[in-house]
Amino acid sequence: MEGQQQVRARRRRLYRERKDILNLYDDSELVKRYRLDRGGIILITDFVRDAITSPTNRSNAISAEMKVLTTLRYLATGKMQLCNGDDMGIARPTVSKVISQTLNALATPAFISRYIQFPTQENDIRQTQATFREIANFPGVVGAIDGTHIRIVAPKEYEAEYINRKNYHSINVQVVFDASYKILDVVANWPGSVHDSRIWSECGLKEDFERGFLPGGCHLIGDSGYPCQPWLMTPYLQPRTEEQATYNRAHKCTRCVVERGIGQLKRRFHVLHGEIRVDPVKTTKIVMVCAALHNLCKERNLQLPDGQDIDLQQDVHEDQPDEANAFRHGEARDGLLFRDHFVNLYFQPEQ
Repeated sequence: MEGQQQVRARRRRLYRERKDILNLYDDSELVKRYRLDRGGIILITDFVRDAITSPTNRSNAISAEMKVLTTLRYLATGKMQLCNGDDMGIARPTVSKVISQTLNALATPAFISRYIQFPTQENDIRQTQATFREIANFPGVVGAIDGTHIRIVAPKEYEAEYINRKNYHSINVQVVFDASYKILDVVANWPGSVHDSRIWSECGLKEDFERGFLPGGCHLIGDSGYPCQPWLMTPYLQPRTEEQATYNRAHKCTRCVVERGIGQLKRRFHVLHGEIRVDPVKTTKIVMVCAALHNLCKERNLQLPDGQDIDLQQDVHEDQPDEANAFRHGEARDGLLFRDHFVNLYFQPEQ
């Protein structure tokens, strides 16, 4: 039986000979190390192959497969040093270049939109609503929205804008999940000091709702840090009737989807759970790529590390509620009135 040193020597020899690294591990080990199975790794490698293949015939050129695996290892662990020390056979100065090149190839509209899409077809929307309603009988929900802070090293420019209310540097990421914990929309380019409601007010998804691109009877569900709107339902801060209390209980149970979803995303890609030591622009690319890869894992039914989809809700935040100030939002008064009508329509006590 081979000793550990012999196994490592054999693997490095195979790398030098540019053999297929994917044949060294079974799918369970690949998922543990890289978060994707063999088919998933081949899929994304083929997608970016032309963009990351070195334009040289040198015998020691790094293959596209190795570049993708190195990047996946970094996203999975958040530790760049593991990418060169974990039998990868790539010199440390090269690792950073390989990861940057691969992330640039993945963080394109073509790749991101392939795996992150908000439902717009009526059949898809109704199916999403039905799945949400199974949670706590809350009708009409097409997505659960929240923000989460991704810790970053202090940037060289506009450093103060990235300090969040917990006094560390971050990107405030807005994310929308469906009831199966698949990401429907993500916005990852705002500094940590920016409030959730500001990010929502300027995002493309809000414009889609306002312009009627989605059929009537559709809404997101979010916490009290967001303005209450006909397409974004928030809880009552002080419920005054049994109907409002029932609504709040159903709202809370349903909204837990986004908290669990963020936990799954950060557990799958540990780079999002620690401090990312790159500039904000590169951090945005990392977040977007992780979100797309998370959905790919969902499509391929790949479990989280250790086979448990456990929650990791740290850094999920709820902004300070201020329902009185919600009237400063142009459409918020209509939103509050719509919520009252919604409660009277759907949350009356059973006779």
